Amino acid sequence: MTAFTIAPCSLADSAALSRNNMSAFWEIPNWVLAWRHTTLEEHIDNMTKRYPRRLISEPETSRHQKVVDPETGRLLGYARWLLPAKYAVLANGEPAWPEAMVPAVSPEEEAEIKRVAEATQLNPNNDTDPLDDAVAVIKNKIMARKPYLCLEYLAVHPENKGKGVATLLVESGMKQAEKLGLDIFILACKPAWGLYTRLGFRVEEELVQDDSMYGGDGEFAMRYYIYDQPIQSEM
Repeated sequence: MTAFTIAPCSLADSAALSRNNMSAFWEIPNWVLAWRHTTLEEHIDNMTKRYPRRLISEPETSRHQKVVDPETGRLLGYARWLLPAKYAVLANGEPAWPEAMVPAVSPEEEAEIKRVAEATQLNPNNDTDPLDDAVAVIKNKIMARKPYLCLEYLAVHPENKGKGVATLLVESGMKQAEKLGLDIFILACKPAWGLYTRLGFRVEEELVQDDSMYGGDGEFAMRYYIYDQPIQSEM
């Protein structure tokens, strides 16, 4: 079996990231409710134009990684992490986790990237915003307690599930959190619950909402996971 490789992301990955990420989340019925006015292919096309802006946003604290098949170069999965601002720079002045930083672009390139993104309009269904607002309230409450390394986004294309791709991405972040002495926070949809439990995360809170009035299956469930760094015993 081929050993997959973790690599940094670049602007050249935008199309592959869009297809990977949108295809992954399109399998979550509650998530698709917000995009009922478009198709998967239309959404992939639009997000391809917007992903470069996402990749260059918050460069000081955002970290991006992909898993690739070394034999084909094909992107198999993606993770985006957010560092607390005061942990983003090491004591020596160097950035933390530099291998997961997206290469910088010139001011002219940045302006063009932003222009294209702003000109590419999405067509979300905002009816479900109250559900998302309730989810955000709990997230903000937990995140305000202390600094966490936050896994903001994890996506594996449906064709690549069950191959250890998600585990590889999460474990990469766990290693960095250990180096920095940070606990980890993750807001997770139901399909990922088993992964985080298996890796030693605990459930801090769970929120289940009825989305049937918006056309859902009646159970919009999210869990708020924490990974606590082991307490080092004194010798």
